[in-house]
Amino acid sequence: MPVSHYENFPVASLLLPANLREPVEAIYAFARSADDIADEGDAPPEKRLEQLDIYRRALDAIEAGGLPSMSGFPPLFAHLARTILNNRLPLKPFHDLLDAFQQDVEKKRYEDFNDLADYCRRSANPIGRLLLALYHADTLENFLLSDCICTGLQLVNFWQDIADDWKKGRVYLPLQDLAHFKVTEEDIAAACCDERWQALLAFEVARARNILNTGAPLARRLPGRIGWELRLIVAGGLHILDRIETIGYDVFAQRPTIGSAGKLAVAWRALNYPRQSA
Repeated sequence: MPVSHYENFPVASLLLPANLREPVEAIYAFARSADDIADEGDAPPEKRLEQLDIYRRALDAIEAGGLPSMSGFPPLFAHLARTILNNRLPLKPFHDLLDAFQQDVEKKRYEDFNDLADYCRRSANPIGRLLLALYHADTLENFLLSDCICTGLQLVNFWQDIADDWKKGRVYLPLQDLAHFKVTEEDIAAACCDERWQALLAFEVARARNILNTGAPLARRLPGRIGWELRLIVAGGLHILDRIETIGYDVFAQRPTIGSAGKLAVAWRALNYPRQSA
């Protein structure tokens, strides 16, 4: 279960009820394709922003009238329009995602954790909120737990992909944290995994784990296969954090992933998922 391209989120999994697979696919296609516009290829920033603006106009067209007006937009929007209209999904989470992807084009550094958390609020949390709306479980308490899971998974993704993000000119590690642990961007460029780096990553891993665990009770609150799906996702994120620790925080030499043995460990962790306290 690689932690990239929204693969931490349930994407038409066999565990999902059949009636939810197509809507989840539509949401995933929107998020992944828009993320790819911001991240992939060699298009200049202005071209990426133009393409994201097409996505914004398509959302506006859905809000204004739905299916008949989608013919001038990328094919995925006809599917998305049906999903939004049939399930009465809010448009704000989709706009929040586009705001985050635009920020990826324009912003490469984050001053402190609050700055980074605000990005996660728009880049990851909307997915969980949309899925809760599909599940008819969109209560305020569930939203807050989901936000923790989604932000935690986004942080897992960041710490897993530090080396790849550096190649793209991005540093998601808060600058305040770098300064506190006396780690410089030159150290990242040199793939320097010394005691300073290990202390920094240990701090970031612990914070991500704490945020994930804070949201974890949601996976017991949601019923049936949906709950199982979420337990596997949380367990996968926690396993990646364990792997970062196991490799001594050297995410430069090895991108931590979930191998064959890891999948068994994730399944076992999900099977033994802690129950809510009374």
